[in-house]
Amino acid sequence: METEELTPESTNGHGRYEGVLRYYELAKKQEWQVRDLPWGEQPPIPEYKGTPEKLARRRDLWRSVIMQQLQADTFACEMASQLLNAAPHIEAKLYYSTMVQDESRHTEAWLRLSGEIGGTAERDPHLDTLAHMTLEADTLEEKVFQMQVFYERLIISRFRLIARSSRGTVLEDLCNRLTTDDGIHHGAGMAYEKVLLQNASKQTKQKLVDAANRLLPTFVEHALWRPKERAFIGRAMHTRDIERLKEDLEIGVRLAESLGLDVSEVQLPV
Repeated sequence: METEELTPESTNGHGRYEGVLRYYELAKKQEWQVRDLPWGEQPPIPEYKGTPEKLARRRDLWRSVIMQQLQADTFACEMASQLLNAAPHIEAKLYYSTMVQDESRHTEAWLRLSGEIGGTAERDPHLDTLAHMTLEADTLEEKVFQMQVFYERLIISRFRLIARSSRGTVLEDLCNRLTTDDGIHHGAGMAYEKVLLQNASKQTKQKLVDAANRLLPTFVEHALWRPKERAFIGRAMHTRDIERLKEDLEIGVRLAESLGLDVSEVQLPV
C-alpha cells in the first residue's frame, strides 16, 4: 500500500514547516536496512599485505576509526530520541521519528562492522563530554543547532574521507549511505532551526552563543584527539588537522550567520 505524501497544508503547517516535511518525505524514501550492506561480498575494511604485525596494526587502526563512529552514533540515538520528545510541533515530530530510526540503524551497522574486525577500541573522552553537553543543553534551539546544524554538517566530510580511503569494502558502502542520511539530518535541522528562531527572544539567541563558547574548546580537543592506534597519523597530520579544524569552525560561524544569529561574541579557540 502506498503512503500518501504529507503536505504543509495537510498538517496545518501554513507553509512554515514545508522544509521540515520535505526532509521527512525524503528520509522515508532513502531508508535502507543493515542487511542491504554487502556483508560477505566485500571485505569489511581494506585488506593489506605484509607481516602479521603490520596487518595487526592496520586492523587496530580501522577498529579505532569504526569505534569513534559507533560512539558518535550511539550518542546520536539518544539525541534523536530527545529531539522527538522535546519538539512541540507535529511536523518536527514526524521528521524526528525517521531520525530515530536512522540513528538506530547506523548504530546497528557500526556494531556489526566492529564485531567483524575484532570488537571495539578506545573511546574518545572529549566526544563523551560533547555528547553530555548537547544532551543537557537548556533549550531546544541549542540542541537542534549543535546536533543537526553543526555536528551533522561536519561529519559528512569525514564520511567521504573514510569512504575514499576504504574502496571496495563494507565500510565504504556504509559511509556512502551515512553521507546521504546525515545530509538529510542537517537539511532538516536547518529548516527547523529557522522555524524555532523566527520568533525567538534575544535571550534565547544569546543562550546559543553562550553555549557555543562553552562547547568549542572541547570540540577542539575532540577534533585533535587520536587514540594510540592512530597516534602516529595524528603527529604526521597535525598541520592538516589544524587547517581542517579552522575550516570546521568557520563553517559553524557561517551556518549561524545564515540563521540570523549574531556571532560577534563567539570566541574561536584556534
